[in-house]
Amino acid sequence: MELVEKINRLRKEKNAVILAHNYQLPEVQDIADYVGDSLGLSIQASKTTADVIVFCGVYFMAETAKILSPEKIVLIPDRKAGCPMADMITAAELRKLKAEHQGAKVLCYVNTTAEVKAECDVCCTSGNAERIVREAFQKDDKIIFVPDQYLAHYISTKVGRDFIFWKGYCPTHVKILPEDIVRKRELYQGAEVIVHPECPPSVTALADQVLSTEGMFNYIKASPAGEFIIGTETGILHRLKKENPGKLFHPVSERATCPNMKLTTLEKVLWSLEEMGFEVTVPQDIMNRASACLKRMMDYKQ
Repeated sequence: MELVEKINRLRKEKNAVILAHNYQLPEVQDIADYVGDSLGLSIQASKTTADVIVFCGVYFMAETAKILSPEKIVLIPDRKAGCPMADMITAAELRKLKAEHQGAKVLCYVNTTAEVKAECDVCCTSGNAERIVREAFQKDDKIIFVPDQYLAHYISTKVGRDFIFWKGYCPTHVKILPEDIVRKRELYQGAEVIVHPECPPSVTALADQVLSTEGMFNYIKASPAGEFIIGTETGILHRLKKENPGKLFHPVSERATCPNMKLTTLEKVLWSLEEMGFEVTVPQDIMNRASACLKRMMDYKQ
């Protein structure tokens, strides 16, 4: 394809690395140097000798890549590709919440803006949140957990402690309903049900496994089971099928599609490399404080 050839030529000329989140369009995943979750991609990019990072994902992910690779140029092919959940809390709202709970430590999901990360003590992913809570906090610490109320609820049940949480949520994962699981179990009897912890408790309670996106890949690769019902954004099915050709995958719900994740196209990736847009920058003070928050998490990351 001429479009892909142009992207490959410019990638080499600009010494660029292309990252694609697991929820991106199949053709975008296929031209990426690395496909994965947001933090894993940012860490991977920081270890490369690339001068330019083209992040095919949503805005907070590109910010994280910039924080971890401040010397690199970070581009996002569509600057309108935001994360509704990340946008559900602002730095000012978090400062107000902290003032209402003096002395509380703040744990933020990686799905937050750089400005919010700058106000937090430590960050977490859906895959390491349980371990971060167990290892990074004392038993008597009050913990504010933002912004995802459903991830906070799930981790609360795992660690047996209460959090002060924000009522944020992922609009895509809340489209997955308990009746979807019941219906798909009837259709595909014997298939394992795996859902993301951003799903509401009524959904996670019905699943066989509750895992992050990378947790899903690791579990399925090692599992002797041959058929799975997947409860997360539908874009993940492309990589699951590519990496597990002998296994069958079904989405819990076709409604679980993130429109922002689908904004990035091959044409926009090409334009991004041609015009070096849109560049993602983070003010130095925010970068310093957000970097400290991320690095505290990475101290605990296996």
